[in-house]
Amino acid sequence: MNTYLRNPYLVMTTVCIIWAGNAVAGKLAAGHVSPMLLTLLRWIFAVLLIAPFAWGDVRREWPILRRHLALMFVFGGVGFTGFNALFYWALNHTTAINVTIEQSAMPLMVFLGNLLLFHIRFTLLQVVGFLLTVVGVVLTVTHGHPQALLQLDLNRGDALMLIAVFMYGSYTLALRYKPALHWRSTIFVLALSALITAIPFAAYEWTAGYGRWPDLQGWGVVLYIAIFPSLFAQSLYIRGVELIGPNRANLFINLVPIFGSLLAVTLLGESLEGFHMLAILFVLSGLFLAERGAPKPIS
Repeated sequence: MNTYLRNPYLVMTTVCIIWAGNAVAGKLAAGHVSPMLLTLLRWIFAVLLIAPFAWGDVRREWPILRRHLALMFVFGGVGFTGFNALFYWALNHTTAINVTIEQSAMPLMVFLGNLLLFHIRFTLLQVVGFLLTVVGVVLTVTHGHPQALLQLDLNRGDALMLIAVFMYGSYTLALRYKPALHWRSTIFVLALSALITAIPFAAYEWTAGYGRWPDLQGWGVVLYIAIFPSLFAQSLYIRGVELIGPNRANLFINLVPIFGSLLAVTLLGESLEGFHMLAILFVLSGLFLAERGAPKPIS
């Protein structure tokens, strides 16, 4: 296990497989549980599952947590609740394939944020790789018709997903300010923050008449996303960022479209269109170039 957790390639590939499954699960939830309620239930179960294992770490690290509690609350509200609420909402209006490809815009958000906010320099190959990723995302968002951007004629689900990507990219950039904590303490506090911030969204959805209590399929989705995307993937993602930094860790998100497309076609029967294949080609090419262009550590 220690060898596995020291290998960023294995860690981040596992994250991508689980996140691809999250998109399929979110699509399966459509019509079986409303998106804001799904987000709330996800974090309720996640907190209950992690609490027995994390409580000792939280008590031991409470002096550190207390000093950074507001920051951790923002992390949970933006990166966990905000992103996932928009993510599941988007899946009510667009396909799982589209959503997984659009997630590939996250590295671009981190790239631009590091460039503008922290003045981190990049190699030419990294810049070319990021630009290729942009082309792939644009092809997906516009369903193969980039001119739609000029008319701002976007599907609601695709537009919601882009906002979600912006939120998670911001969360990733801010992780550099995360205090040094055990991963169980980190996930417990972030999940609890996500639970608290999800309550008003679920309450509004219910009182406005848009709420839908989960049926059997809805409960299955809730349990899956509470265990795998909520706990396993988020913990491994934080570990990946610690190992290789936010820029390189985010590049691996470009693998999500590959796993997501395979799962969506196999489990959901979605159609893999020509523009999807072209978009994935651009995304993978961007990943390859950006990873090749990453500055090598001086030995």
